[in-house]
Amino acid sequence: MAKKTAPPKTAVRNASNHRPKSANPATRTYTIPDYRLEQPNFTVRQVLEGGQVRYEVEGSLSGPVPPLRKSKYLSRQQHIELYRWMLLNRKMEQTLENLYKQGKVVGGVYFGLGQEACSCASAYALDKDDWFAPMIRNQGALLVRGFPARDTMMQYMAKAGSPTKGRDGTSHFGDIHERNMVSPISMLGDLIPVLAGVALGARLQGRNVAALTWIGDGGQSTGVTYEGLNFAAVQDLGLVLLVESNLWAYSTPSEMQYKVKDLAERAIAYGIPGVIVDGTDACQVYDATRDAVERAHRGQGPTLIEAKMMRMKGHAIHDAADYVPKPLLEYWRRRDPIARLENYLLNQMKWLTATENRDLMAGVDEQIEREREAAVASPMPVPESAVGGVYCEDGCHQIKPKYGMPKVRKAPPGALPASTDAAVHLK
Repeated sequence: MAKKTAPPKTAVRNASNHRPKSANPATRTYTIPDYRLEQPNFTVRQVLEGGQVRYEVEGSLSGPVPPLRKSKYLSRQQHIELYRWMLLNRKMEQTLENLYKQGKVVGGVYFGLGQEACSCASAYALDKDDWFAPMIRNQGALLVRGFPARDTMMQYMAKAGSPTKGRDGTSHFGDIHERNMVSPISMLGDLIPVLAGVALGARLQGRNVAALTWIGDGGQSTGVTYEGLNFAAVQDLGLVLLVESNLWAYSTPSEMQYKVKDLAERAIAYGIPGVIVDGTDACQVYDATRDAVERAHRGQGPTLIEAKMMRMKGHAIHDAADYVPKPLLEYWRRRDPIARLENYLLNQMKWLTATENRDLMAGVDEQIEREREAAVASPMPVPESAVGGVYCEDGCHQIKPKYGMPKVRKAPPGALPASTDAAVHLK
C-alpha cells in the first residue's frame, strides 16, 4: 500500500491576515498581505555575449505610475512633515556627493537615492522610547530621529566635530542615551540579533518597545538574519525588520539571489506576520511600520515588512552601476518617492499650494547650506587625539539601564541552591 503524504504547504498573497486558513490541519495555506497598488511584472536575466556578461530586463515597463495609498494614520501636517524629512534626506546626500567631488570626503559615500520613503517613513512611525539601528542607506532615519545633517557630513569628512571625532569615515555612530540609536554594523544581518537583544533587555525591565532595523535583499540571506529573527519570534520580542528589497545586492540581481517570489514569504517559516509594501509610497511604509510598532508595544512579537523599490545609485559612489539595464532605471525614476508624495500633497489632496511648496523647499535648501558650512568649518582632528577614546579609562562613562533595574528575587538567608539547573525560558 502506498504511503500517504500530507499535501504541500503553499503561500498565497492577498490583503487578508497572515494565518492558517484551512480547517484541515494537514493543509496549511498562508497569506501574505500585499498593500501595493501596483505589482510590477518583469524579471532581470543574465546574458552571455562574446565572453561578456550583461543583464537585460524582460516584461512590461510601460505601466502608469499609481497614486499613493491613502494613509490610515497620518494627518495632513504629518504628511507635510514627512515630505520635508524626505527632501532633507535627498538634499543632504546631494551635498555629500558634491563634497566628495570637491575632495573633502575621506573614503567613499553611500546613497539611499530612491529609498527616502523607506528610511524616513519607517523611522517617523516610531515612538520616542522605541529603538532603531540604521544601515548605510538609512541616513534619512537619522534626520527624523533628531541628528543634524552636519553630523553625517562631518562623519564622511572625518572631522573633529563628528560624532566619532574623526575616527570613522562613514555612519558608524550611535546614541544610546538620548535618541535610542544603535550604531550600524558593517557585517550585514548582525544588527538583527542586537535589536532583538534591545527588545529583550527592555522587557526584562518591564517595558515593551519596538526595535526597528533594516536589511537589504542580499543581506537578508545571511545566517545571522535567520538566527536573530528566529530568536525574536520564539521570544515574542518587538523586533521590526524592514527588508529593503531594492533589486540589487551590489551587482547581483534579485533573481540570482533567492528563489521565493517575495521575501515576505520567509516570515511564514518564523511564524510571524509578513507584509509587502511599495517602498516608494511613504504612506504604505508608514502604515505598515506603525502597525508593527503597535504589535511590539502590545508584546505580540516581531514583524517582517518587505518594501519593494529600486536602488537608484550604485553600491557606493565608486560604483557607476553600469550593470543595471537602463529601462529598469527609467521605470523606477518615474516612481521617485519624493515626486510621488509631492504630487499627492499638491494635486491629489491639495494640502500644499505651489507657493507653500516652493517656500518649504527653499527652507530645506537654507538648512542644508547652514549644515554644510558648519561641517566644512569643523577642523580635522589633531594627530595626538587618535590615542584617546580607544579604551575606557577611569570614570570615562557609566552604562546605566534605560528604564530601570530588572527585579531580582533574593533567596532567604541559609537557603541551599537547587541541585540541578533548570533551563531558562526568557518569556
